[in-house]
Formats: sequence, structure tokens, C-alpha cells
Amino acid sequence: MRDWLMEKRIQSGNKQINVAKKSGITQQFYNMIETGKRRPSPEVAQRIAAVLGFDWTLFFDPPTDTDKSA
Repeated sequence: MRDWLMEKRIQSGNKQINVAKKSGITQQFYNMIETGKRRPSPEVAQRIAAVLGFDWTLFFDPPTDTDKSA
């Protein structure tokens, strides 16, 4: 689970569907990324990060205790 991603999305006031549309992906794919079931490509990571305002390389950092990948 990418808790940090969900926190950034909630802090930005966005729903999953809004982030997905702005990033050019489906809500289902965004959900899989947020829950850690899928890893985004660098291009998709950059688009999501631009929407939510963070450094896209966070997607590729090692997981933390609160960021358990499935």
C-alpha cells in the first residue's frame, strides 16, 4: 500500500477519478498504483506527481514501514 500517495491525494482535495483523469489513466489503474498492486511507468509517475505536486521519483524509492507494496 502506498499510504503516502493516498495522503497526498487526500491533502490535495482530489478523488482517485480526478487524479486518474488528469494523469491520462483509468481510475482502476490509478487505484492499483495507490494500493501497491501495480507500479507506474516513469511517464505515468511524472504525470501523477505533476497533478499532486510531488517529486515523481518517490514512486521508485524503497518502501517504508507504512508503504507496504503488494
